[in-house]
Amino acid sequence: MSENLLVFVQCGSLEEAERLTRSLVSQRLAACASVGAPVRSTYWWQGAIETAEEVPVVIKSSRELWTRLEAAIRELHSYEVPEIVAVRMEGISEPYRQWLNASLNS
Repeated sequence: MSENLLVFVQCGSLEEAERLTRSLVSQRLAACASVGAPVRSTYWWQGAIETAEEVPVVIKSSRELWTRLEAAIRELHSYEVPEIVAVRMEGISEPYRQWLNASLNS
């Protein structure tokens, strides 16, 4: 049975988030990717505190595709160091798991 992941990414714009999600789903590296509303992020960057508007993205994928998925995100992303955080899905319903895995290129 495939281990499923939720992958969290912050994008610099809505356009970037939509371009990223469309590409990942069309390559079948993601079964689904959800683009959220813009948020204000505060973070350390190059020795200073920065604040920026970012667009959160949640990607549904699998452990088997992690290496390819991460590489694709890095290639498509505008940030020098993009946030790419994966967590294992727990308590996922079986019908959703079956749909998710059938939608992936694993």
